[in-house]
Amino acid sequence: MMKRRNFLGAALAGAAILPTLARGQQDLAPAAPRDWSGQTPLRYPDPDLVALDDRFRPYILFNTPIRRHYTGALWAEGPAWSGVGRYLVWSDIPNNRQLRWLEDDGHVTEFRNPSGHSNGNTFDAQGRQISCEHGGRRVVRYEHDGSVTVIAGSYEGRPLNSPNDAAVHPDGSIWFTDPPYGIRGNYEGHRAEREHPLSVYRVDPASGRINRVTDDIDAPNGLCFSPDYSLLYVANTGAGRDIRVWEVDGENLRNGRVFAELVDPTTGNRTSADGMRCDVDGNVWAGARPGVQIIAPDGAAIGIIRLPEVCANVCFGGTRRNRLFMTASQSLYSVYVGVRGAGYG
Repeated sequence: MMKRRNFLGAALAGAAILPTLARGQQDLAPAAPRDWSGQTPLRYPDPDLVALDDRFRPYILFNTPIRRHYTGALWAEGPAWSGVGRYLVWSDIPNNRQLRWLEDDGHVTEFRNPSGHSNGNTFDAQGRQISCEHGGRRVVRYEHDGSVTVIAGSYEGRPLNSPNDAAVHPDGSIWFTDPPYGIRGNYEGHRAEREHPLSVYRVDPASGRINRVTDDIDAPNGLCFSPDYSLLYVANTGAGRDIRVWEVDGENLRNGRVFAELVDPTTGNRTSADGMRCDVDGNVWAGARPGVQIIAPDGAAIGIIRLPEVCANVCFGGTRRNRLFMTASQSLYSVYVGVRGAGYG
């Protein structure tokens, strides 16, 4: 398990790769009002796909718009793509439900109610949905027959805090974060006392054993693996407000450091990431003001997607995994991009 002192030297190294704004982008304006109903034509390219660095330009498709598919949630989170079912599932945490968007006709239905005030969702290699529940303070897997398997519900004999987001490793292990957001009140879960340090855990696929892999982070939130699974990125929504990265060493993490500190280029203010996914080129796509920020493997912010709402989380989906879905406050958005997503769900 990583210890906090390990970050003291690593933070200095991380400071050398903190993202900077490209010349001419420091005064980038906030998103202009637009008609999200789809009834008003939009001139291409979409003005809310913005390159801060030339490395992002290949990912901007000239003739595609950002689209809003649904609005009406209270706090939309945890998008995950089912390649077998060709649908997107996401959480509406305060309403204690999950919603589903069908690719074939764009229809949205209520998928699961109650949902245990689920937050993050993903799918494993067998196409089974994994959900982090604030209400149940657990991580569950929905089996193909409809039954529910509890993957993690306690640690060292005490309830977890409120599992937030999960990622699946090719070895079958499930890694998840456990901040306190679902137990701070009765809006996104049930008020309760913290039971553990705010940590990242790994669940062994064979034994089901749960190991704390690190608590060297103020408040772990979203997480994702690099395309080759050699790195684990974790969003820190605590005092640090940064993204941290560790080398994955089997069942353990080592050499943790600050990967990126983000700035909203439309305001110049510091911001923090929430949910994240990697693409096959190793870039991190993170829900962060002013919508989504795209961070290159060297820690530099290279592009943004401006949205009219605060974006909590993202995932890649669609038949070719080249469609970025974004859960933002009350709504679900998507846009096609010039790169495919890595990993599962």
